[in-house]
Amino acid sequence: MNVPLDIAALGARAAAMIEELAAISATPDGLTRFFLTPEHRRAADLVAGWMREADLGVSEDALGTVRGHWHPAGPDAPRLLIGSHIDTVANAGKYDGTLGVILCIIALDEIRKAGLTKPFGVDILAFGDEEGTRFPTTLSASAAVAGIFAPASLVTRDAEGISYGEALIAYGKNPDDIPAAAYDPNKVIAYIEAHIEQGPVLEAEGEPLGVVTAIAGASRLSVTVTGEAGHAGTVPMSMRRDALLGAAEMALAAERIAKADAHGMVATVGRVHVEPGSVNVIPSRVVFTVDLRSGSDLSRREALERFEREAHRIADLRHLGVVISAFHEVATVPCFRDLQLRLRNAIADLGHRAPTMPSGAGHDGQAMSKLCPIGMLFVRCRGGISHNPAEYAAPQDMGLAAAALVRFIERFQLPQLSEATGGVET
Repeated sequence: MNVPLDIAALGARAAAMIEELAAISATPDGLTRFFLTPEHRRAADLVAGWMREADLGVSEDALGTVRGHWHPAGPDAPRLLIGSHIDTVANAGKYDGTLGVILCIIALDEIRKAGLTKPFGVDILAFGDEEGTRFPTTLSASAAVAGIFAPASLVTRDAEGISYGEALIAYGKNPDDIPAAAYDPNKVIAYIEAHIEQGPVLEAEGEPLGVVTAIAGASRLSVTVTGEAGHAGTVPMSMRRDALLGAAEMALAAERIAKADAHGMVATVGRVHVEPGSVNVIPSRVVFTVDLRSGSDLSRREALERFEREAHRIADLRHLGVVISAFHEVATVPCFRDLQLRLRNAIADLGHRAPTMPSGAGHDGQAMSKLCPIGMLFVRCRGGISHNPAEYAAPQDMGLAAAALVRFIERFQLPQLSEATGGVET
């Protein structure tokens, strides 16, 4: 059966829920909602209330992840997991993470009201530590669900000196219960996440929804360039060993390498420290960072090798020293091809073409991929702006996203997972 859908009504409902959740903030003039804070507690309670209004079963695990349960085939049937996160960065936008949770609640409510039954269950997951803004951790809530939580996280501390473990106890949880948060991988079908794109591609394509091919892998480098300080007025240009000019040329090399890649690679130099930092002294030492992301681990590794060669070539030509060290490495997480196809078909049923693209941002799907196959649905956001109060998704686009989730779930059949093909086969 096709569940009847009113796109405009679905979008209006999502917009109202977005505003209600955005009102829960630690600051009165913006949106800030960190993990395991009173604001997280209030947001989790609101989400749980929405789940109950949708006639879903509700539970909460040891890390505060709120779970909504729809089990038409009974509690022992396999589960399709859907969801996103409800924590935010400081001075955040309203849609990042929270939209995905809201869309899932709306979609399951529509399915339940239509009387649809399936031979599997669906659990909505509202995670709380995707952004990593309070503690020097990230994805710990979804990691617990996936069975890969790192106990060392519990001793990390926030800016006020409160440990993760202490905050968890203050939130009313017992760290000893964390292992029980993990799903049995034999009973999980897949994980699907809806999220604003956080980029400008869908807007440029003129399409409201897209399908993610992979969550890009990321490498972060610290590059130290050494030259020689000298008087800005007396050392001839041909005799200078200017560390900043060498660093600038290396930064442009990173840009060229990324632009030449065929896998949507992006390169960012986000931090630069210059010494001695005087207006009339030639820079003698520069430390800068390179953030390199790609939907292909192979292309990312090759790009890193090219950058290292280029950096040393530039240093040799300019008589500079250069040291490159990696301080962050995350592998690409592919979205299963069959899940991509199912999402694209659901969107096509609504009369839209679904562009495919990698996600340059990290998501809970990275942790969930250790448990099961993952898929992601992107929703167009105005100007590609995210992590910013100007973040915005139109009600019509949100309504289409909720409808796409309904179509995806109602047509979903129990699959057999095939690692050999990199996809899900029925």
